[in-house]
Amino acid sequence: MSSPGSGEGSRPLACPSCALRYPLAERFCSRCRMPLVYAGAEQVEAPSEKREHARKINPGYASGELVRVAGARNLAEAELIQGLLIEEGVPSLLRRTRGFDVPDFLAAGPRDVLVPESGADAAREMLSGPDAGPPEEPRQAERPRPLRVLAAVFGGGVLATLIAWGLIRLAG
Repeated sequence: MSSPGSGEGSRPLACPSCALRYPLAERFCSRCRMPLVYAGAEQVEAPSEKREHARKINPGYASGELVRVAGARNLAEAELIQGLLIEEGVPSLLRRTRGFDVPDFLAAGPRDVLVPESGADAAREMLSGPDAGPPEEPRQAERPRPLRVLAAVFGGGVLATLIAWGLIRLAG
């Protein structure tokens, strides 16, 4: 077994994953255990960004239907969330939020972050973080109390009557 990667002319095989060159006697890459392929005349490319991205995915988090785990105000924020998720091994997909898939919002507008069901709990836990605190509950408008409304209407009527009475006294 000889050392990989030296002497380009005498090494007709290459690893499709890490691009190291090997002699004909070798069959598998000693570094990443991939089967070797003929290098040919063209140069074997280094591992692509997509391949490196795919290697980060935890297969345990990659099964099931897609579920929404987060929302972002714009594409940049959504890509930041997506980057945080992939670093934890959770694959994700971005989708324009429903109602914003019109031409005016193609490049901008809110996005939904979707993950497979098997990774949803891990994603929510990771996105909530230890210092995020409890999730905020949506605020509901305070319902007016009937007695307060009745008192306000009655007070307005009394005030209008007094103003009218005063104007009549001044005029007459």
